Amino acid sequence: MKLLRYGDSGCELPGLLDSDGRIRSLEGIVPDLAGELLSDESIEKIRQLDVAKLPLVEQGVRLGPCVAGTSKVIGIGLNYADHAAEAGVEVPSEPVIFMKATTSITGPNDNIEIPRGSGKTDWEVELGVVIGKRAKYITEQDSFSHVAGYCVVNDVSERSFQLERSGLWDKGKGCDTFSPLGPWLVTRDEIGDPQDLNLWLEVDGHRYQNGSTSTMIFGVTTLVSYVSQFMSLMPGDVITTGTPPGVGMGQNPKVFLKPGQTVRLGIEGLGEQEQQTVAAK
Repeated sequence: MKLLRYGDSGCELPGLLDSDGRIRSLEGIVPDLAGELLSDESIEKIRQLDVAKLPLVEQGVRLGPCVAGTSKVIGIGLNYADHAAEAGVEVPSEPVIFMKATTSITGPNDNIEIPRGSGKTDWEVELGVVIGKRAKYITEQDSFSHVAGYCVVNDVSERSFQLERSGLWDKGKGCDTFSPLGPWLVTRDEIGDPQDLNLWLEVDGHRYQNGSTSTMIFGVTTLVSYVSQFMSLMPGDVITTGTPPGVGMGQNPKVFLKPGQTVRLGIEGLGEQEQQTVAAK
């Protein structure tokens, strides 16, 4: 099942995608795709609905972030062996964790703002894991039961802020618009193996990233369990699980985003995003 949120920013309504690719409204059935409404029990109730009787939503409506009520976005760095090689760093012995501000969350097709003073804004297509049930000190064997589903994430990153401005990575990761989520929250039952998905990203029609989640160093079950050892994962939280090679920083010469460009990205079975880059006001 593909769940989504649609409408103007800050006023999104819940919906789902039917078998013909049309948006159906869940307004009046669930208040939003957040909190306990991301649990297995709630998702099963939605699955039992007669989708054909749900109201159709007009075509071309804006899609919002596919999940609401996110208390934190947890990034995992250097989690693809081929990306670590591209960056010229050793494969980490444990997952590298950083945080992205919740104010960085946007819809999948909203504009990406190039921050003031930025010269090195970069792209990263990533598999997002959406938490559906509180997780604290859980085992790898229990990880999947805490996952509501998956989504596409563009982990937009300003490299000079991240790597040249002292401190931790967070400076370059949490700028406004740096976490487009969606288009859909695809429930975990639809994804047989999250470690066997193709993912890609293009800028102005040129494909820079073309990888597979099979080259992750730490898989989904490991990451959910690992992060839960350090913080409680709450329903609606998102773990963005790292990126394959092909980022702008890894090009020779390096390539970075500037206003007026088009970024397209997608993951097998999870849909696509398209963003325009604009200068931050």
